[in-house]
Amino acid sequence: MATKKTTNSGSDLLGFEADLWASANKLRGSMDAAEYKHVVLPLVFLKYISDAFEDTHANLVEAGRNPENRDEYIAKGIFWVPEKARWTGIVEQAMDPTIGVIIDDAMEAIGKENSELRNVLVTRFGSSDLSSRVLGEVVTLFGNLPSFGDEDARSKDVIGRVYEYFIGKFAEAEKKGGGEFYTPRSVVRLLVEILQPYEGRMYDGCCGSGGMFVQSLKFMEAHSGRINASVWGQESNATTWRLAKMNLAIRQIEANLGDSWDDTMINDLHPDLRADYVMVNPPFNIKDWGWEHLQDDVRWNYGVPPKGNANYAWIQHYLHHLAPRGMAGIVMSNGSLSTTRKEEKAIREGIIADDKLDCVIMLPDKLFTNTGISACIWVLANDKKDPRFRSRGGETLFIDCRGMGDMVNRTLRELTDEDVEKVSQAYQNWRSKDSFDDYEDERGFCKAVTAEGEIAEHESIIVPGRYVGAPPLPDDGEPFEEKMKRLTSELGEHFAESRRLEDEIRKNLEDLGFDF
Repeated sequence: MATKKTTNSGSDLLGFEADLWASANKLRGSMDAAEYKHVVLPLVFLKYISDAFEDTHANLVEAGRNPENRDEYIAKGIFWVPEKARWTGIVEQAMDPTIGVIIDDAMEAIGKENSELRNVLVTRFGSSDLSSRVLGEVVTLFGNLPSFGDEDARSKDVIGRVYEYFIGKFAEAEKKGGGEFYTPRSVVRLLVEILQPYEGRMYDGCCGSGGMFVQSLKFMEAHSGRINASVWGQESNATTWRLAKMNLAIRQIEANLGDSWDDTMINDLHPDLRADYVMVNPPFNIKDWGWEHLQDDVRWNYGVPPKGNANYAWIQHYLHHLAPRGMAGIVMSNGSLSTTRKEEKAIREGIIADDKLDCVIMLPDKLFTNTGISACIWVLANDKKDPRFRSRGGETLFIDCRGMGDMVNRTLRELTDEDVEKVSQAYQNWRSKDSFDDYEDERGFCKAVTAEGEIAEHESIIVPGRYVGAPPLPDDGEPFEEKMKRLTSELGEHFAESRRLEDEIRKNLEDLGFDF
């Protein structure tokens, strides 16, 4: 019996997804798809922190403890919500013509009471561009949903799943623009399973809505029962930076994302950071990245990247930020693997010569909602002789996943759980001291090579297909000798038929008076 494949689509079903998406769709007529997430997601956040506060408040009253003691809330990781900002009161005023102003006032009040949320919560609901009637209908729909923040919901990470569901749906709806704040869940999971971040400093300089951090810390908690990490990030888009702050806050993840949004290339907010783990999906093939201001930048250890493409600027940026035994998983366009542009080829050769390239993974097409560009993962290791693993000096593993994944709709593919397991297991076996005997090259899928051997022969072009080869054809059980006899006989018949047709055509042309 065939094993059922499982996909990683969004979160586990909650039972009220249709109502959630209906609330977002209420806004379709009022604003562009790229905009309405900035209304819906802050409302999700507001409902969550208010639900969590009101549930804790009720429990304190029931237990005979002082519900006005802020320390009680801090101990549980609950934000203090002033009375005017509580969800029950906002829902009661949903159809008030000034509901937008009421929500703005609530957001301001929460920011004043919780320093970590200042400059994070948007106050745009009172804008004349947003219909108070439509906004009131959205609030009412949200009011009919279960609590996002009571003790049971928090234990099941309901708000995290709601947030992830919305972010994925918005990315899908936006198509070309969605990927600015969203990396497909299956790709994030693959990165996490490859790097296995058990503890340490984590960094994502293009952090979007913070999905890499969330999945990494989930991995850490699942494997060690606790979170032992510090999180560092940066995001250049103001609204996306706010989404990241909210996404991490609802999960009680403390992260240093800077005091504000900023361009990572132009103004690196964490210049002294040396991270144990880097997991990142930077924008592909960016032309205008500040080249003219960064000629002498300390990050260019292997050469100045070219003016018209930021790919090798990103790769060097993250190498620069690795701790002595740090590792990085960087999603890049496939063009980065084979570019022969002088500056880029020289940088790639330098990285290989310095023995930083641990693994290259070619991904299937159609994984990303925002781009049709095929992508890959660069796995970089600052120290391949790290005693935690097998010494892999001079070696690189190539993995080709192009044949993996299931289509979830006409345009979008996802890696299945089985796909993620197969790729990550191959890498872990190859890297491990204990399970290296279980690693085997597999034609069409994976192969371990040396920099001085095959990589040099291929002039430092690191496209996995060049090394792993084509997958073997399925064995149909027919012996080779018999197959060749059958095929040559069939070929002879085809040749005979071809000659017959040629003679017939010649005769027909002669009958018409054309001879050749």
